[in-house]
Amino acid sequence: MTESRPMDFTTALDRHLAAIDARDLEAYMATVHDQATIVLPGGGTLTGSDAIRAFHRKWFDDPDWTMTATRTRTVLHQDTAVAVFDVEYRDLDGDGRPYGMRQVLGLVFARIDGNWLLVHDQNTVL
Repeated sequence: MTESRPMDFTTALDRHLAAIDARDLEAYMATVHDQATIVLPGGGTLTGSDAIRAFHRKWFDDPDWTMTATRTRTVLHQDTAVAVFDVEYRDLDGDGRPYGMRQVLGLVFARIDGNWLLVHDQNTVL
């Protein structure tokens, strides 16, 4: 019999980021708490899995963007973890012109029933 061990934070974070890179909505949502909050670069806020799913469905369907995230800090304390990234984001505007922006991305995860889930995502444009 194989004993199931809970996923460590690094593995959970890697799965979260891989789901974004792959634009895999179901894999992404599996890493997000159903009451999570996301603060978008423009200041808008998404709360709860329905709003987060709807936003990400549209974003993941857009083939034009690329995002490179470089982790700058990780803090792990008991059942809470924070990861901070420098992000280079590139996309096309409504007229098809390329643009880019730098952001600081802060991700807060909580360990709930042995699973690390995103509870807060904060994007800040530099």
